[in-house]
Amino acid sequence: MSEIAIEAMTEDQARAELARLAQVLAQANHAYHTLDAPEITDAEYDRLKARNAAIEVRFPTLKRPDSPTEQVGGALAEGFSKVRHEVRMLSLENAFHDEDVAEFADRVRKYLNHQGDLDFTAEPKIDGLSLSLRYEGGRLVQAATRGDGAVGENVTENARTIADLPQNISGAPDVLEVRGEVYMAHEDFAALNERQAARGERTFANPRNAAAGSLRQLDPEVTRSRPLRFFAYAWGALSEPLAATQFGAIERLAALGFVTNPLTRLCSSPGEMLEVYREIEAQRATLGYDIDGVVYKVNDLALQRRLGFRSATPRWAIAHKFPAELAWTRLEAIDIQVGRTGALSPVARLTPVTVGGVVVANATLHNEDYIAGRDSRGQPIREGRDIRVGDWVQVFRAGDVIPKIKEIDLSRRPAESEPFRFPETCPECGSTALREPGDAVHRCTGGLICPAQAVERLKHFVSRAAFDIEGLGAKQIEAFYKDGWIREPADIFTLEARFGSGPRQLRNREGWGPKSAANLFAAIEEKRNIPLNRLIFALGIRHVGESASALLAGHYGTWAAFETAMTHASPGAGPEWEELIAINGVGAVMATSVITTFHQEAERRAIDALVAHLEVQEAPRRGSVESPVAGKTVVFTGTLERMTRAEAKARAEELGAKVAGSVSAKTDILVAGPGAGSKAKKAAELGVEVIDEDAWLALIGAL
Repeated sequence: MSEIAIEAMTEDQARAELARLAQVLAQANHAYHTLDAPEITDAEYDRLKARNAAIEVRFPTLKRPDSPTEQVGGALAEGFSKVRHEVRMLSLENAFHDEDVAEFADRVRKYLNHQGDLDFTAEPKIDGLSLSLRYEGGRLVQAATRGDGAVGENVTENARTIADLPQNISGAPDVLEVRGEVYMAHEDFAALNERQAARGERTFANPRNAAAGSLRQLDPEVTRSRPLRFFAYAWGALSEPLAATQFGAIERLAALGFVTNPLTRLCSSPGEMLEVYREIEAQRATLGYDIDGVVYKVNDLALQRRLGFRSATPRWAIAHKFPAELAWTRLEAIDIQVGRTGALSPVARLTPVTVGGVVVANATLHNEDYIAGRDSRGQPIREGRDIRVGDWVQVFRAGDVIPKIKEIDLSRRPAESEPFRFPETCPECGSTALREPGDAVHRCTGGLICPAQAVERLKHFVSRAAFDIEGLGAKQIEAFYKDGWIREPADIFTLEARFGSGPRQLRNREGWGPKSAANLFAAIEEKRNIPLNRLIFALGIRHVGESASALLAGHYGTWAAFETAMTHASPGAGPEWEELIAINGVGAVMATSVITTFHQEAERRAIDALVAHLEVQEAPRRGSVESPVAGKTVVFTGTLERMTRAEAKARAEELGAKVAGSVSAKTDILVAGPGAGSKAKKAAELGVEVIDEDAWLALIGAL
């Protein structure tokens, strides 16, 4: 059939031709990139694409959402916008040994009190970049990276250039969020590096970095030129279920046109899971793409929902990582780095060596004991062999874990080598470095006068899980601190007032200009409104990580309540102390650290100065607001017979309750099973309501 000349087309003819071209070019893309079986020549492909673009120029209102021209797109003016995931994208717990797999299966059974058959899926863990694709009405409307799990980068235009990703699907739920991994095949990676080298541009260390860098290009044309691929293996938001099982859902995704991994298997026991692991491990070198383990998931999706999530990982899945890859190299020096808590951390400087496809030049040495060849209890490790400068050492790494030293070749040790002497003073400020009884590390006593601690605290403050201020990273923090522009967190929020105009304004600094300065000030302004959990984490309190910050924020709800409680709390005694350690997951060490921070004069002054510039968001209330236990503090004790204690706690939190580990005056309900002891006695003394398991189930409507 002859083609109609573009200049002679009617609007209806143009609409029909654009629909035809979209289908033909999409099919050509699939045949070329996915099936490796081209159906049309490159010249014909280019001609059809040019025809499509010309029609869109003449009839701009007819441009389709799935237009082939959208697979290239234009450069984005600035960095990527943020996307808040409707369903969080969490990481996975890791297993490294066979017994860890059996322990995972046992843990699942115990949590569910499950005695019957229990199936799992096993699939290769792709070493790439996580990507979430949202389809509405069968049309791709949004693509986002995982980011911090809650908020990712909007890479929709770049994702449209990936041939493995269908632009339109039929027969899917009205809302379908497909998740998977973007990766680069070994052959494509080698060819890309050859092209980069030939053009005098930088080459990539490994396929994962190449894939991640390619997807995050500001110009989608660059992404289009990179050979990215995609495996689908999960989902997020859904308007209706895909299937009743994990395996069935993967089959459904494949039927919808997504590429799924053919090595995915169904297993009925830990033994079968390990058989699949060994089968996949044996094929690892010949797959043509990087994998770093095998992921096991509970197959029954109803059981997955019962198992639920921890703060950062699902209970129903685990990643069984492959053994660390090894290489020998020479230890050239041992340097001491000072962290934000004053810890002196030894770092091995190595003759660069490739380990698992990555060039390694540094490795962690943990602490003084590890270098000396003993563990924290004084027992020998490496048969008591110490580590010395000049030694030949075996380096290993597993996944993204920091490289470590596993072994030493004493036969190659230089005769003049001497044992390493750990410094007794801070290399940054000269203050005494003390190792307190029971602590594994030396700590600088300089506190805020130590520039290394101050800089590291500021870096932590602007890190991704904390304030995450775009344009203010580690490099900028170091420069601003060196010049005296930023000394403590509050200084960040007065930066524009001090250096937004005048002879020393930011726009006049080397590496800055009017636009970049304005962007930084805008990014800082945006972060004046901050979630409570991020603020707590950003303070850099020792022993308080992301999960603990979320626990504290969830319990106290507001900054005012948290600050007041910490101000009046005393370590080891008092109602505020009892309330703090009653939070499930908070122990005495963490509680003491938090209280101490708020009672140190310099620390407290810095915190108060910071908060004066902020609007701190209340922590979102968990669970149903209409639940009869929403907002109440609940403690479980004794033996529960209808469900495990872990499941009972998770259910209570879903309903908006605060689950505590001990009874205090703040406790509202004690759920006591057979064998309840001191907690029941204390509850009676404090007048706390005590109910049994049946009454609890009746209260929450679970009977």
